Amino acid sequence: MAQQQSQQGQQHPIRLYMVVWGLLFVLSAFSYMVDYLGIQSYPRWSLIILFMILKAGLIMAIFMHLAWERLVLIYVILLPPVLVLVFAALMASESNYTALTRVTFMGAGS
Repeated sequence: MAQQQSQQGQQHPIRLYMVVWGLLFVLSAFSYMVDYLGIQSYPRWSLIILFMILKAGLIMAIFMHLAWERLVLIYVILLPPVLVLVFAALMASESNYTALTRVTFMGAGS
């Protein structure tokens, strides 16, 4: 009996997938509403990226079954992109400092 249960694997209820599909639909609608309402500049891109990250997180957690994986596997998959974003933010910050230093010491005409 125990052998049969281990061979069948884990089954998730279809309701879970339908709820996630609905959430993805709502998040996509919110993303389109940002454009429809004419929100501009940093709030626009911040909202669009927020909705994109939420959708990607739902897809990874439920459809790629990461919610049921070991914590080490989750770290192996999620930690590198997070670190890339952190390093990109640090580089952007450093580039602003470098540009300001060049303008300050070499003049705007250079």
